[in-house]
Amino acid sequence: MHEVLQPFGWAPPIGYANGIAAEGQLVVVGGQVGWNAEQRFESDELADQVGQTLANVVAVLAEAGAGPEHLVSMTWYLTDLADYAAKLKPIGQAYRAIIGRNFPAMAVVEVARLVEPRARVEIQALAVVPTRQAQ
Repeated sequence: MHEVLQPFGWAPPIGYANGIAAEGQLVVVGGQVGWNAEQRFESDELADQVGQTLANVVAVLAEAGAGPEHLVSMTWYLTDLADYAAKLKPIGQAYRAIIGRNFPAMAVVEVARLVEPRARVEIQALAVVPTRQAQ
């Protein structure tokens, strides 16, 4: 399990945590973009790419026996922050459909471009899978 870190007197964040304390196996997910398993983009729309990118993050987590509930940190790199702000509702819907109500510590950064020219978003993530107790 992990513990959400919320300093006393701070307004609660919406959709993310200010910090997370966790103990267990660290799972590092390299930057994922919004293409499918064949490395093909099916859409140039940001919300669609966010959904695919999050699905890719979850697929990598699954390889370590982890899931969205184990996420402790995510960094989102976007090529257009204004587009992100304009599409918060469908992005939020995609997030909840794939990640659920798990809110790790997060940062969102606008960048000039990403390595993949069609990519609108890239997400890097960290997860911690609790150490299994001996039975």
